[in-house]
Amino acid sequence: MQFHGYHGVHEEESKAGGNFEVNLIVYFEPVAMPVRHLTETIDYTQLYTLVKQRMEKPTRLLETIATEIANEIFKTFLSVQELEVSIRKLNPPIPFFNGSVVAAYTAKRNDLKQNP
Repeated sequence: MQFHGYHGVHEEESKAGGNFEVNLIVYFEPVAMPVRHLTETIDYTQLYTLVKQRMEKPTRLLETIATEIANEIFKTFLSVQELEVSIRKLNPPIPFFNGSVVAAYTAKRNDLKQNP
């Protein structure tokens, strides 16, 4: 999924923004085997909407966004048992740097840690 957002620790990022790519891998327990209906699986349009809404909220750290997306997916989709979220910042404002940076987070439902 690709987005334009205002994430980062540098002032210019909060003004001009930047381009981001979000990738999800979601492992779930199917309601039935084989899966034949959308109600028996995870609707990826709902995942997209969830990610899009979160990416619209300016945040300093990509790690914050990744962990919040993961927590929201676990809360919304009870059949999800494990997931991977990666957020790639395309062309970060680093002097003399050509490339991208990625924050990735993998979590299992049973291993969730909640902050007070």
